Amino acid sequence: MSSDFHLFLSMAYVLLEQRFTSYEDTKNWVDSWITSKDKEFFKLGIRMLPERRKKNEEDLPYEEEILRNPFSVKHWLRYIEYKKGAPNNEINLIYERALKELPGSFKLWYNYLKLRRAQIKGRCITDPCYENVNNAFERSLVFMHKMPRIWMDYCTFLTDQCKITTTRKAFDSALRALPITQHHRIWPLYITFLKKHNVPETAVRVFRRYLKLCPEDTEEYIDYLISIDKLDEAATRLAQIVNNDQFQSKHGKSNHQLWNELCELISKNPNKIHSLNVDAIIRGGLRRYTDQLGHLWNSLADYYVRSGLFERARDIYEEAVQTVTTVRDFTQVFDAYAQFEELSLSKKMEEVAKKPNPTEDDDIDLELRLARFEYLMERRLLLLNSVLLRQNPHNVAEWHKRVKLYEGKPHEIIDTYTEAVQTVDPKLAVGKLHTLWVAFAKFYEENDQIEDARLIFEKATQVPYVKVDDLASVWCEWAEMEIRHEKYDEALKLMQKATVLPSRKVAYHDENETVQMRLYKSLKIWSMYADLEESFGTYKSCKAVYDHIIDLKIATPQIIINYSLFLEEHNYFEEAFRAYEKGIALFKWPNVYDIWNTYLTKFLRRYGGTKLERARDLFEQCLEHCPPEFAKAIFLLYAKLEEEHGLARHAMAVYERATTAVLPEQMFEMFNIYIKKAAEIYGVPKTRQIYEKAIETLPEDKAREMCIRFAEMETRLGEIDRARAIYAHCSQMCDPRITAEFWNTWKEFEVRHGNEDTMREMLRIKRSVQATYNTQVNMMSAQMLSSAAQAAGTISDLAPGMKDGMRMLEAKAAEMAVQSKGNISFIRGETQGLNKEGGDKVVNPDEIDIDEESDNSDEDAAPVQKKDIPAAVFGGLIPSTSKD
Repeated sequence: MSSDFHLFLSMAYVLLEQRFTSYEDTKNWVDSWITSKDKEFFKLGIRMLPERRKKNEEDLPYEEEILRNPFSVKHWLRYIEYKKGAPNNEINLIYERALKELPGSFKLWYNYLKLRRAQIKGRCITDPCYENVNNAFERSLVFMHKMPRIWMDYCTFLTDQCKITTTRKAFDSALRALPITQHHRIWPLYITFLKKHNVPETAVRVFRRYLKLCPEDTEEYIDYLISIDKLDEAATRLAQIVNNDQFQSKHGKSNHQLWNELCELISKNPNKIHSLNVDAIIRGGLRRYTDQLGHLWNSLADYYVRSGLFERARDIYEEAVQTVTTVRDFTQVFDAYAQFEELSLSKKMEEVAKKPNPTEDDDIDLELRLARFEYLMERRLLLLNSVLLRQNPHNVAEWHKRVKLYEGKPHEIIDTYTEAVQTVDPKLAVGKLHTLWVAFAKFYEENDQIEDARLIFEKATQVPYVKVDDLASVWCEWAEMEIRHEKYDEALKLMQKATVLPSRKVAYHDENETVQMRLYKSLKIWSMYADLEESFGTYKSCKAVYDHIIDLKIATPQIIINYSLFLEEHNYFEEAFRAYEKGIALFKWPNVYDIWNTYLTKFLRRYGGTKLERARDLFEQCLEHCPPEFAKAIFLLYAKLEEEHGLARHAMAVYERATTAVLPEQMFEMFNIYIKKAAEIYGVPKTRQIYEKAIETLPEDKAREMCIRFAEMETRLGEIDRARAIYAHCSQMCDPRITAEFWNTWKEFEVRHGNEDTMREMLRIKRSVQATYNTQVNMMSAQMLSSAAQAAGTISDLAPGMKDGMRMLEAKAAEMAVQSKGNISFIRGETQGLNKEGGDKVVNPDEIDIDEESDNSDEDAAPVQKKDIPAAVFGGLIPSTSKD
């Protein structure tokens, strides 16, 4: 009764306030339209109205505004805002009054319905208050049926009440009432409602209606169908979107991903999908998606396996391994195929094991399955090779591997070779095509079918190879086969046939011409032809071949050397030398080095010193344009000639020329040879000039070593002063901090052969040299600081205000550098001397104190040992008179 009572209060209060001014008028009006059944109830309420009216005196200002402006939404909302803390029935009553005056106000309806929903929030959905709110929504939709927000709130409210039929009718009414442009706001709620409740038939019908408006949400429908196990329609819908090129997945899936989902769906559920031709669909995918053939083939085979059609599945697997073109796809299919056969075998073995008395048919079936599995595993490498050949049928290496796989099966090998040479295109071949023809011919040769091998070689020589060298290899292999079977004349005929000149002039590197036309200039063919003529031909025929090679200008230095050696073997030495000269005319440095070296060596061996002038001319001609890196060997050979057959001074002249003609890194070695030869021929003193020239020419590190050797030589000759002078000269290029070994050597020399004065002089020179190197470093530092100071300016410029400590230090250093410029101190060069008056000795403060005895008398001085002049000084000029 409480709800009816509140309704009554609302109606009565409206009537009382707006239509009647007295209680009697209100009572008479109620009697006129209220039935007798409810009179007592309304009379009770009307008696309470005056009391309520007395309590609400504070509402009079708002009531007066409402009376003055009953159609103003703003005044009604102000009144509602004022009463927001009032009991629910009072604020609801104000909303009802406002909506009676303004039934078309969306704001009033929206806020009123929102308030009513909030008032019953948390109550049980069976509470009658929910029905009152539903009625309020229904009343609002009489006027607000074009407002999607009201419909959305109403449908959501009904969804929460779990009233399936009422909610469905409300959604349908909303879709009928709203324009189609607003349907996108309703449908998501409708779909959510359908997924929430288990009403598959209703959901399917509604989804079909929804997809007419939004076909892009087909994936959502498919997912729902899969969830309710309606796989047939799901597969049909999925096939439609896969075939629709305009479809774009909302989940970002590509057409290929959708295709894989379709294949997986139809292959794993063959008994639930009847509307689609699975075989045709997957084969269409095989033509369309060539990069995923393995997965699609496995899906098709899996479909037949799950359907119980095992023989058909086996056929699919066989077709797959025979058609896939990538190793990845083959691996996927083969693994699945092997797993299928293994599973089939294990199942059959379990069935046979369970039977108490297995029949003969069971044993036969089991053996058959086992044989199939073994045959499959044996064929794996061959099937993989077939995949690689399908991937690139012009891969020569794979054809060779295929032949090895057929080892022991001659018919299959012949078929493979035949297919290979017919399939491989010479212009597209990966690898050397001629090796297939050669291997094919050798296969016949190994089986003693020489005529068939010759026929293969004959066909191989007619193939349009890309490179001339390939065709030349075929001819050479053919000739070698004839040699192996001792058909030497046939081999020579083959070489002669291969080197026949074409009917017109053809350039060797002209790729527009066939390789058969350019073969006559192949060095490989001519080299083998020359070898065969040397072994099995005559002198004239072999010489003609070599001459022909030279005339064609295809000879190499090795060909020239071979030709000359051939002539020498037949004692045609002058002919051999002419061959060398022809080769020298053909080639330039550095290619001609081997020819010159061999020519000069052979000439010297042949004639020695009998034709000395001719040999000298040859050497001079060779050395005229000889690069420094090859000059050493030629000069040594030239000098050896002069030593053995010429004049000593000529040999020395050759060595002297060699010291400047070779590479810088070879000069030191060349000077050593020069010095050694000069000492042997002229004696040791003659080497002084050579040492001096070497010291002037060589770089410092080598000149330093040469000085030490020069000084040691002079020491051995007893020329102590000359040796000391050499040490002094060398000291100028020896920094004591780096070349301590030199200074130790000099010190040891002075200890053995010098005295106090010479030791002091050596130390003075050492200090002087060290000061020189130190001065150079100091000078460079001073110059750098000076330039920095000049570029930076004065101290005040460098450190304005003296605020920056680093600047102050830099400025001070620059100032000191400028002041010290020109005042660089040197270590005193003299250790002792006289003052200007020629009196007392001037003491050097930097003098090194060497422990010596104060008495420097002649008696304490070390005795000077006298030696005879060594015989090596005189060389070959030993005096005839004997020593006394």
